[in-house]
Amino acid sequence: MTRTQEWRLRLGLTEDDGTTRAEAVLDTGAGKVTGRGVAHCNPQDVDVPAIGDDLAAGRAMKDVAAQLMRAADKELETVGGDPPTGPVPPPYAWPDATA
Repeated sequence: MTRTQEWRLRLGLTEDDGTTRAEAVLDTGAGKVTGRGVAHCNPQDVDVPAIGDDLAAGRAMKDVAAQLMRAADKELETVGGDPPTGPVPPPYAWPDATA
């Protein structure tokens, strides 16, 4: 069975006085997941906006990823899968795919 989907991600960045904020909105077609990230420039550091953009964007997308993983965990449990255990959740792949 082949299945193809396209999800769209919109990422907005704003910078104000050494603080960069990012909002990532993932549209799955069935719903939206919104993640947020913030980066602050240390007053002693040179202000390089591109670094703040990268950090805030990465943090926003990491927030989206964490929400997707939590949703997958819940969905797995509803179909009889075991909940994740241990300090680090198991990888989501077949054993030979992670080698």
